[in-house]
Amino acid sequence: MEIKEAAVIGAGTMGSGIAHVFAQAGLGVTLIEASQPLLDKALAGIAKNMDRQIAKGALSAEGKAAALGRIKPALAVEAAKAAQLVVEAVPESLAVKSDVFKRLDAACGKDAILASNTSSLPIASIAAATSRPDKVIGMHFMNPVPVMKLVEIIRGEKTSDSTYQAVNALTLKLGKVPACSKDFPGFIANRILMPMINEAAFVLQGGVATKEDIDTVMKLGMSHPMGPLQLADFIGLDVCLAIMEVLHKGFHDEKYRPCPLLKQLVEKGRLGKKSGRGFYDYGGA
Repeated sequence: MEIKEAAVIGAGTMGSGIAHVFAQAGLGVTLIEASQPLLDKALAGIAKNMDRQIAKGALSAEGKAAALGRIKPALAVEAAKAAQLVVEAVPESLAVKSDVFKRLDAACGKDAILASNTSSLPIASIAAATSRPDKVIGMHFMNPVPVMKLVEIIRGEKTSDSTYQAVNALTLKLGKVPACSKDFPGFIANRILMPMINEAAFVLQGGVATKEDIDTVMKLGMSHPMGPLQLADFIGLDVCLAIMEVLHKGFHDEKYRPCPLLKQLVEKGRLGKKSGRGFYDYGGA
């Protein structure tokens, strides 16, 4: 099945980025959010990111206009009814995602593929909210979506070959590189990345080194483009903590125990760049 019509549920940073790359690849996209102000903000952000592409010579003004014209904003999940593929990009909560999938299952055509942009939650558990587990799959984009090439594709226990092949083909059409994971907590990316961030927090908590020196070692010693503590701030410390909790619960292994310092910062509302403060200070309260 060639996917030509898609829908994206959630117009935050990830959802708007997914809608951006879908539209730029020629797909019709229904972008769904709970309020008009959030939709307006997302569309303005997509336009701004396309302007950056124009400035770099990666997109023409005509290409921008055509892509924006393919995005249809909507305020109800039912607006996804004509989509061949729906990608959910709502907060990282199994209860929230399950509710969305249950509603999508009722609203969408029987052949529609339902994908989750989850970064750690079990695809099988999400699929259990539907009557079509064979058509449920993980499609984990990296942030920022228009820039990052990787898409982690996660096959649930009952995901069919045809569902996987359709999503894999679409990923290639987007100009992305697919990497397939089985349905284990954290998949590939976050099972490796988040324990590294968590250990960096333990190193900081233990007074081994300053946050700047920890990040410098990883940038210059391991050629990482960004140190783990700065990266955590950009991801969101609440997101990092949630993923560590999924790993800890999923594997029942103390090596995934979230660092107390990470928990303390989240409890204080220091969530990283988005709140103005995390491990670093970005001018917030």
